[in-house]
Amino acid sequence: MRDARPVSVLLLTRNGRGTLPRVLASLRSQSAPFQFEIVAVDSGSDDGTRELLAGEADRLVETEPDAFNHGTTRNLGVEACRGEHVVLLVQDAEPASADWLANLVAPLASEDAVPGPQGLRNLAGTYGRQIPRADAPGVVRAYLAQYAACSPVPRRQTVAGRDAYEALSPAARLELCTFDNVCSCISREVWRRHPFRPAAIAEDLAWAKEVLLEGYALAYVPDAAVVHSHGRPASYELRRTYLVHQQLRRLFGLATVPTRVHLARSIAVSMSTHSRWTLGGPGSAARRLSAMPRALALAVAMPLGQYLGARSADAGRELLRVRGV
Repeated sequence: MRDARPVSVLLLTRNGRGTLPRVLASLRSQSAPFQFEIVAVDSGSDDGTRELLAGEADRLVETEPDAFNHGTTRNLGVEACRGEHVVLLVQDAEPASADWLANLVAPLASEDAVPGPQGLRNLAGTYGRQIPRADAPGVVRAYLAQYAACSPVPRRQTVAGRDAYEALSPAARLELCTFDNVCSCISREVWRRHPFRPAAIAEDLAWAKEVLLEGYALAYVPDAAVVHSHGRPASYELRRTYLVHQQLRRLFGLATVPTRVHLARSIAVSMSTHSRWTLGGPGSAARRLSAMPRALALAVAMPLGQYLGARSADAGRELLRVRGV
């Protein structure tokens, strides 16, 4: 018998007409032992996304692009959801199998009766695995291979209180609090007590830190995989990396490129590794050579974004003007 309690799949969209049809088709093909709804929050699309969602989603919430915020916009969407479990999915993350949704929700559903903090369920959320697209460049594949949310190994994340957390190194704190709203599922009950905080980026990491310190657990579910990767321009990656590492410094005290000396070394190492990854990547020799300019630009942009982001957090002022990533 199918569980009558609904699960909600929440999509945040902005001009996603190019990827949403495949994502929606994959959602329609899901085989799950429960009912689910599709809810979308669209931020001013003008490419036909709203019209597509009007016919495909159970509910569509519209907001202005200037009002978008990774934390508060997701809260707006969760408010519109009816499920006890809310799946968060970005518009270009395509579920890789028909059991993706069932696998992502299963750990939360199985622990509904397990008492956690204040008598609530112990598991606050799950997140799934990201698989690079078939045409992803070598640099993108190499970085994703190092990312915790691309590992084939499941894990459960907990911490024995704030003292234990504070005893960790900044890098270990980040590893503990890894959580990714590219593909995740959260307990609505926990969210009511711990909504996402307003954030230009990394709202998922901030939420993970908060719920872990409150005594909840998180679970990584590699069997719930989505196809997701980007080949964005170096200028975009500079802005995004800057914002991410600004947050990593504030949340965890992490500075991966703390000084100018480290910056110079990091750029030099990145030039070498990016060249090797690109020339050894997939595709024809001509395609790999054509990817070299972007790979080398990223070798500068990514370390520079890390350095400036941490410096900005320490200085308490913006060192780059960034909007809309």
